[in-house]
Amino acid sequence: MSTLSEILHFYAEAGVNTPLDEAPVDRFSQVDTKRAPTQPAPAAARSTVAPSPVAAKSAPEAAAPAPSTLSKASVPDDAKIAMARQMAASATTLEELREQLAAFDGCNLKFTAKNLVFADGNPQASIMFVGEAPGREEDLEGVPFIGRSGQLLDRMFAAIGLDRQSVYIANTIPWRPPGNRTPTPLETEICRPFFERQIELANPKLLVALGGPAAKALTNATEGILRLRGNWKTHLTVSGNQIPVMPTLHPAYLLRNSAQKRFAWRDFVNVKLRLRALTD
Repeated sequence: MSTLSEILHFYAEAGVNTPLDEAPVDRFSQVDTKRAPTQPAPAAARSTVAPSPVAAKSAPEAAAPAPSTLSKASVPDDAKIAMARQMAASATTLEELREQLAAFDGCNLKFTAKNLVFADGNPQASIMFVGEAPGREEDLEGVPFIGRSGQLLDRMFAAIGLDRQSVYIANTIPWRPPGNRTPTPLETEICRPFFERQIELANPKLLVALGGPAAKALTNATEGILRLRGNWKTHLTVSGNQIPVMPTLHPAYLLRNSAQKRFAWRDFVNVKLRLRALTD
């Protein structure tokens, strides 16, 4: 009994906390039932004539898949990205964008998440904070940054005279990845048209990228966050506008590495000075 309890505890810690059905399903038995038994060919149907050298040479070539068959593997993904671009571009307001995102079925993360986590705060704010993806608490409530990392972020806001009514908060990925894993590059690209359109519609004067994945998604940089942080970058919107971006450390990272908080503090002071210069 203790072994079962330990397994359940391990699953919960890994983020496996959402059952998909009332009872467990044995997937191996399903695979076995789908396999058709291999029947040997009747003896009378077997050919006794040896294949010609030409036929023997062409057999492997005939068995190999055509190049067009191999290239089709990327078509569904390209189609999802194209659909996301079309739906995002059709939204003229943030509310319309939220509705389009809720109706979009092209990202697999939607089917394992509990809620769409679109945004929080004031969409008219001059500054927008962008994270990577929702966590467990955010997934349950449908609001970004409300767990422990969100509480720390609120204190960081207050340290430079901001709060949730004076900022706009979103993520590059609006659905929680299972077990809080890192979103794949494909998942990020599928969601990219939506968060880029979200930035364009909110039209902030400044962007703050919380963590490496958000910084890379907004700036197309390749360096790690410890090299990126503290250095102003630029986000180029679809319409061609350039918005300054400050990459900084994610609050969740700061909870695990409290010694790094001094660097985040410097970044936030830099943001405060830049924001004051743009709004005065």
